[in-house]
Amino acid sequence: MNAASWVSLQEAAGPVSRETFDRLVEFETVFQKWNRRINLAAQSTQADVWRRHILDSAQLARIKPDAKRWVDLGSGGGFPGLVLAFLLAERDGASIDLVESNRKKASFLQAVVGQFNLPARVIARRIDDAYPLVSTPQIVTARALASLPTLLDLSAPWLTAGARGLFHKGRDYRAEVAESAQRWSFDLVEHASATDAHGVILELSDLRQLT
Repeated sequence: MNAASWVSLQEAAGPVSRETFDRLVEFETVFQKWNRRINLAAQSTQADVWRRHILDSAQLARIKPDAKRWVDLGSGGGFPGLVLAFLLAERDGASIDLVESNRKKASFLQAVVGQFNLPARVIARRIDDAYPLVSTPQIVTARALASLPTLLDLSAPWLTAGARGLFHKGRDYRAEVAESAQRWSFDLVEHASATDAHGVILELSDLRQLT
């Protein structure tokens, strides 16, 4: 990785130390090795993990630079959860819970958390079994997990209690927002993606189920 990669990380995530950048570069190598064995992400993205996955995940840190309690649903290959864990290591007292039911992927997550001593905890359960195990989060994240209506159902126990959701979505997100609005009321902020011209990060708060 070169200086341009460090700059690209700071553009996506905000101020990042050189140490954290170096650790993320090392993580990319670890991810590539595991991905060849257990298929953590689509092989079509293998050649551009830095932009497609790491920078895409890191941009959430810029949106909520002061949040310290996070939970990532369906963490899979670690995007955005593991990337956020690297960045949260620079925030005193910050941590993230990684919820992943697939045992192989959970093993990968735990291996990375241990290798890099990250402020993260892996919860190897289904999301609906993880509610009592997750520390009260300020931010709920999910990437490439489900449609927005399903994400709201899954994250409702936290979002209705005051947490905010940060969800990666693609070009068809408006239809998902409209469908969600048939069952829920919520405040919505759309953040343009820093890595995908057609993507957005949806920030949802004050979730309430319609009667």
